[in-house]
Amino acid sequence: MLITIDWQSEWPIYIQLRNQIIEGIASRQLKPGDPLPSIRSLAADLGINMHTINKAYQMLKQEGYIQIHRQKGILVNPDGMPKVTDDFLEQLDMQLRPLVSEAMCRGLDEDEFTARCKGIFRSILERSRD
Repeated sequence: MLITIDWQSEWPIYIQLRNQIIEGIASRQLKPGDPLPSIRSLAADLGINMHTINKAYQMLKQEGYIQIHRQKGILVNPDGMPKVTDDFLEQLDMQLRPLVSEAMCRGLDEDEFTARCKGIFRSILERSRD
């Protein structure tokens, strides 16, 4: 899986890393038990601070996507992915609400919005079949 950083993005680098790793897991480019690069090596490869990588990895660990072992290294959680919970659904709603509102203000209708969501969902699924 190739991680790329958009230096012009409004999204912080650690969020970009987190999101790309989660998408890699969702698309099955990263499978349970797969190793991730060490903090030091990923920082060197991407040319960014180790603290930034550490912050992304700590978020992923807290959310249940990865495990960090002193001896085994950093692994995609071999015990499976976090499940849908009420907290997750609440967070999802909080993140979607401003996007839906902005889309509505810009004139995007419900059908167009849901079609875009379905398109993104399907593109991630298609990558998992490759």
